[in-house]
Amino acid sequence: MMDILMYLFETYIHSDVEVMIDQDELADELSRAGFHQDDIYKALNWLEKLAQLQYADKQPYLSGSAQSSIRIYTEQETRFIDQESRGFLLFLEQAGVLSPETREMVIDRVMELETQEFGLDDLKWVILMVLFNVPGNERAYTQMEDMLYDAQEGYVH
Repeated sequence: MMDILMYLFETYIHSDVEVMIDQDELADELSRAGFHQDDIYKALNWLEKLAQLQYADKQPYLSGSAQSSIRIYTEQETRFIDQESRGFLLFLEQAGVLSPETREMVIDRVMELETQEFGLDDLKWVILMVLFNVPGNERAYTQMEDMLYDAQEGYVH
């Protein structure tokens, strides 16, 4: 499913083309590209749920003073999100790239992925997709995009 999400992000969302694409047409195109039908619908559903998170009236994950709290991961989350990835999320939050709200959106979307292997590189893509979908995060999105693409090109900061 991550392959489909990355393909869609790079092909449609991250391109300069602003076209509304029918979900059935998109599913057909992904099928012709060699992706399995079940994975296609799971990925499209994942993206739909991501879009719904930004329109939620309240943040279902946060209560009280989220700015001064510490995130404690559940047992299920720690099995799926390794220590390196949790540390990266903390780093991004402390650096102001992620807010508590966007952090929770990232964790929500990560936990909905149906994959056996999930690592830091996958997490970076999920973060990029979340930041892209939340209005007002242009600066954070650009910072995350720079981190992702600079890392792929082999730059060391």
